Amino acid sequence: MRSEIVKQLSAKVLAGQTAGSGLPRRQFGRASDMVSIITLGGWHSVAKVAFKQAGESESIRLMHAAIDEGINFFDNAWDYHDGFAEEVMGRALKIDNKREQVFLMTKNCERDYAGSMRDLEDSLRRLQTDRLDLWMFHECNYDNDPDWIFERGAMRAALEAQAAGKVRYIGFTGHKDPRIHSKMLAKTNTWDASLMPINVMDATYRSFLHEVVPGCHAMGAAPIGMKGFGGGWPNGDILKNLGGRPGISVESLLRFNLSQPVCSQVVGITDIAQLRAVVSVARNFKPMAESEQDALMSSVHVEAGDGRYETFKSTNMHDGPHHRKQHEFAI
Repeated sequence: MRSEIVKQLSAKVLAGQTAGSGLPRRQFGRASDMVSIITLGGWHSVAKVAFKQAGESESIRLMHAAIDEGINFFDNAWDYHDGFAEEVMGRALKIDNKREQVFLMTKNCERDYAGSMRDLEDSLRRLQTDRLDLWMFHECNYDNDPDWIFERGAMRAALEAQAAGKVRYIGFTGHKDPRIHSKMLAKTNTWDASLMPINVMDATYRSFLHEVVPGCHAMGAAPIGMKGFGGGWPNGDILKNLGGRPGISVESLLRFNLSQPVCSQVVGITDIAQLRAVVSVARNFKPMAESEQDALMSSVHVEAGDGRYETFKSTNMHDGPHHRKQHEFAI
């Protein structure tokens, strides 16, 4: 079940939640920015276009609808669909200057200085903006990633970009092991954010909620959740395999995620119907009582214990090809 420190942090985060504009908002770590409790996932927002299932106008309509519904936190990454996700989002946010309505995050895939600077300029160009609100070191999934980022110059590049006004906040992501996140947190006390798996299974298996979130709060960094359904929706492993079980639904899982001490939860939304379903839960969000959370976690305790529905932790099948190549693993 949840630790006492997590319960206390949840109470603090929920007490600071505001009504926002359309959707509730929470404070972004130690900063004064307020972000929507739902973040629009960049990979999924253009997935149907990338896989030739829809035209680009559908993705742009999805992004504009998300803004209209009150989602002001947008996610992306340099390598999503080989840069195509950033390009489409850039075109969407250029229309009517919608860039000024969002807190824009993207991710750096390199570990060295030159590569990081190249990633930054590529992302700024594709997103058609002069600055990023949040720049994250992407997929810190390998034990030596924290050392590489600091020893090979990537962190120096991020700090220079921040000093130049091209990046407001700096953070890191990963989905493999909370030990790696903890190692990153220990490298410096200046982190602004960290993105990690937060879901009903995580509390039991290699738990980012218990092992990383408290450390983020201690230094004032914003914890951001992802993989709330065991991966992307609707094919995340938790929903795909347990969706028919009593008590397991999009609504219950999302309510559980939003009841944790995170500033926002990234959700992979591919179309307007999914957007409406997520917004409905978020707009009417009521935190889960502790007893309800305990019951939900108990109902999946056996499955959660061995990581079978969190394969992004227990295997490397979800690691991006760019990072596999970086570490000389087969793609």
